[in-house]
Amino acid sequence: MRIDRVVIAGIFSLDGKDYEVENNVWLVGDDERVVVIDAPHDAAPILAAVGDRKLDGIVCTHGHNDHINAAVALAEATGTPIALHPADRMLWDVVHPQRQPDVDLAHGDVLQMGGTLLQVWHTPGHSPGGVCLHLGETGVLFTGDTLFHGGPGATGRSYSDFPTIMESLHRLLPYMPPDTVVHTGHGESTTVGAEAPHLDEWARRGH
Repeated sequence: MRIDRVVIAGIFSLDGKDYEVENNVWLVGDDERVVVIDAPHDAAPILAAVGDRKLDGIVCTHGHNDHINAAVALAEATGTPIALHPADRMLWDVVHPQRQPDVDLAHGDVLQMGGTLLQVWHTPGHSPGGVCLHLGETGVLFTGDTLFHGGPGATGRSYSDFPTIMESLHRLLPYMPPDTVVHTGHGESTTVGAEAPHLDEWARRGH
């Protein structure tokens, strides 16, 4: 199993304002086939990282523009399906009104894309259709913007809700072994063991 990270800078739009951000793109597979988790900003560096491997799927952890705005270009360049939880279609449709995702994600799904098996956890809060993806065979969890190093994803925006994201994390993290590696949508990776002990503290502090 091979996991590669590509960091791409671009613009996140929120409430009529634009913010510069850096997004993590995670490529999961081997030397022949690969799955892309999130497709932000620019398809070109993602295509370069895929190289001559077969791209089996583009899985979006949620529908905010900085996680999906290169998804259609990447799909068109490779003939690859795009997967998204349907609860985030209203976010998707703002960015890509002429092109719908190909696969609806649901909690408990196991995505078999080439040799990669990803279990879907629906973890709303940052957005209604936010998901985490568990690569159980390697003890890795891809959390998108649900969980970062040092706390839950932001909830001060449309369609987000702090109690909901905390409920999602209370369901998710105790299920995972402490040595589970957490690969996030922005910033550095962490582990379940480093984050789970702070759940009650985050809930008390409201962030």
